[in-house]
Amino acid sequence: MSKDYPVPAEYLERETEIKKSRFIARVAPVADRDEVKAWLERAHRDHPDARHICWAYQIGRPGSAAEAAMNDDGEPSGTAGKPILSVIQHKDMGDVLVMVIRYFGGIKLGAGGLVRAYAGAAESVLSAVDRVVQRSMDPVVVTMSFADEQPLRHWCETNDASVESIEYGSTVTARVLVPSDRGEQFAGFCSAQKLDYCFDR
Repeated sequence: MSKDYPVPAEYLERETEIKKSRFIARVAPVADRDEVKAWLERAHRDHPDARHICWAYQIGRPGSAAEAAMNDDGEPSGTAGKPILSVIQHKDMGDVLVMVIRYFGGIKLGAGGLVRAYAGAAESVLSAVDRVVQRSMDPVVVTMSFADEQPLRHWCETNDASVESIEYGSTVTARVLVPSDRGEQFAGFCSAQKLDYCFDR
């Protein structure tokens, strides 16, 4: 499903060290709880000797997320999952999971130190990851002559639309994905070019 809010473009990992403890932060795009579970299982497989694997995620639109959760994984309550989630919310990003894997270095950080460490680890990876906004798109079927194909492609290129598929017969039939907020402009273009079109909803 297309989304008109920022989501992580990819999986990314960053590592920091604080008083000999290693904090390995990972960010991943997630669409549902099953994907969250799969990423957490991978983290446990990759780091079976880690002392803690703390995490937080937010699914849905930032500010009104459909689902959010966090886990301290044995750290003192409120010192890991909550700071991670706070950074996610501050970054205004949806469909995102952040995991912070900790290897204890022998020096206790205290509650305040842990909060700063986990928040800092989450900040480091969320600041580095690329963000993408997938705009809401509407499919439109267009029937036209061969001569009309190039003007259609030009309109798409200049209006963030895309030709998803095209079939050639006695006429040309194209399935076009048009940004939802450009539907009226596309209809105007088709009318001006005398193209047959229908929104394929």
